[in-house]
Parts: sequence; C-alpha cells; structure tokens
Amino acid sequence: MIWLRSLVFNALWFTAMPVLLIVLLPMLLMSRETMQAGARLFAGMTSRLLHYTVGLTWRIEGAENIPDGPCIFAAKHQSAFDTTLFHLILKDPCYVLKQELTKIPIYGKMAMHAGMISVDRSAGASALKHLVQETRKAADRGSQIIIFPQGTRTSPGQDVPYQPGIAAMYKSSNLAVIPIAVDSGRYWGRRTFLKRPGVMTFKFLEPIQPGLPRKEFMERLEHVIESETDKLMSRPMT
Repeated sequence: MIWLRSLVFNALWFTAMPVLLIVLLPMLLMSRETMQAGARLFAGMTSRLLHYTVGLTWRIEGAENIPDGPCIFAAKHQSAFDTTLFHLILKDPCYVLKQELTKIPIYGKMAMHAGMISVDRSAGASALKHLVQETRKAADRGSQIIIFPQGTRTSPGQDVPYQPGIAAMYKSSNLAVIPIAVDSGRYWGRRTFLKRPGVMTFKFLEPIQPGLPRKEFMERLEHVIESETDKLMSRPMT
C-alpha cells in the first residue's frame, strides 16, 4: 500500500509541477511579491498532495521561536519537502540555493525573481562575499533567510560537516540565527521513491543571538541541531 500511494503521489506531483510552472510563467512579468505568492501555491499543492495520497502531514514545534522580522533560519535538511515548508509558514522567505538549481528552465528564473540567493559553491571566498551581500539585501527588505548549513540533504544519521557560509552570514548580518531540527527524512528520504504516512516534525529552537565568536557559534549551532534532531528521530513514527 505504501508503494502504491507513493506511486500515485509521484505521478501526480511530477505531472502537476511542470503544468503549474507554465501557469505561473506570467508572474515573471509581475512583482517579486507576486512571485512569492506563486511559490506558496506550489508549496500548498505539494503539502495537499502528500496529505491526500500518502497520508503524510507536518507540524511545527517551537513556533514561539519564530520572530516577525528579519532573521536567519539554519535548518537540518533531510527531505525535498524542507525546501517548500517555509513558503507555508513565512510571509517572505528567502532560501539560499546552490547555483545549479537556478539553471533549471523556468524554475530557476522564478526562484531568482522571488528573491532567492544563489551561491556558486565552487567560487570560494567570492561566494562567501556574495552570500554576505545578498543576505544584507534580503534582510533590508524584510525577508527571513533560510540556509541549510550542511549545504546538502543528508540521510538520517549521516555525518556531514557544517559549511562556513552560515558563520559568515551570522558574523556580518547582526541577525539572530534560529536553529531547526527535523525528522522529515524518515518519511520522505533523500533520493527515495517511497513516501511514508505520518507527521513530519520541524522543531524551531531557541535563537542564537548575535555577538558570539565564530568557533563558539558554530559549535553551538551544530550541537543544538544535531542533538535535537537525534531526539526527534528517536520518537516513534506517527
């Protein structure tokens, strides 16, 4: 049954995705805020498809740690759904994306028009400089920035180092960083066909305020994300 329901979801999702992108194409001629509304529509479609075909939903814990104004969310990244979640709960989310994603036809142009931050991971110091500049621009317009500090999706239990981009953003922006633990990989894993029914949890943790030395910040960020993710993963699947 899980296999069949996953097949139905994948068939509908991969069919609806290009159709919706074409429908939203005129938004490229409209405002950035309108393009953000299109992204919310796509995120809502994904969430509803998961619910009605797979029986997979999601919940937020620690909502009191979500500020109203600009900040940086540093999230564990286990599932493709992590890249749509923030469009469902924030007014003006700004994801940090790897440059390769912006080269996808139609989607890439839409992502950049919506104000996402593209980073060339092979560019070294210049990439960090660009990331810092774009973070400031996004914060100045009131956006909330989302970054996956390990730089990639990880499988549950996989050990992947935290990249320096988040430290550069923290040091230069004077913004609080809100760590986020997840268990989404148990239900919609990395490069997996099966989508399992249940409730994915996204836990927003206590903000790390500006001003910490780089090493202390990185150690605290990694510790709280990894330890809270381990706690979520140890819960029975619901």
